[in-house]
Amino acid sequence: MSGDRVYPDEPAGPFEAPPLSFVDGEGRDIEIRPYPDDADGESGEDEFEALVEMYTEFDPADRAQGIPPGRESDVRSWLETILGDDGYNVVAWDGDTVAGHATLVPDGDAYELAIFVLQAYQGAGIGTHLMKTLLGYGAANDVDRVWLTVERWNRAAVGLYKKVGFETSDAESFELEMTAMLADPA
Repeated sequence: MSGDRVYPDEPAGPFEAPPLSFVDGEGRDIEIRPYPDDADGESGEDEFEALVEMYTEFDPADRAQGIPPGRESDVRSWLETILGDDGYNVVAWDGDTVAGHATLVPDGDAYELAIFVLQAYQGAGIGTHLMKTLLGYGAANDVDRVWLTVERWNRAAVGLYKKVGFETSDAESFELEMTAMLADPA
């Protein structure tokens, strides 16, 4: 239950909201945009299909806690759920190719964060930009409490979460639960 979670006293951030463009560590021009990325809230079929393609290419070794799903039909159902009206999503684009996706899914009075970067794009700074931009997007939309779980052996992810302001709130199982309070955008 989200009411039982302990959140840090000090807010993380502030973070920049999307859109954001940068050159990643491999020299690629990356743009992070909200999803859906047009003013009327309707995202094009091409963007949805590009997300499906990223997740169907995802290496099974990088799946955690059963996500992303492995089969295309399950990917489509899962995306329809997390891309719903109540959450916030940002997508990292390398031209027309999805390099990564991050989401804030409502959970009571807080939001659960999940982030995925396609293997070919890992280690180039995209995950850091994606996470910070998602948190900026959430803060700009009055999200103040965020939590996530991560497998404790995933040191790269744990390090990223700590770097952007998450603190461990529960370390009782093989997963760590981490929480963050978001600063009001200036």
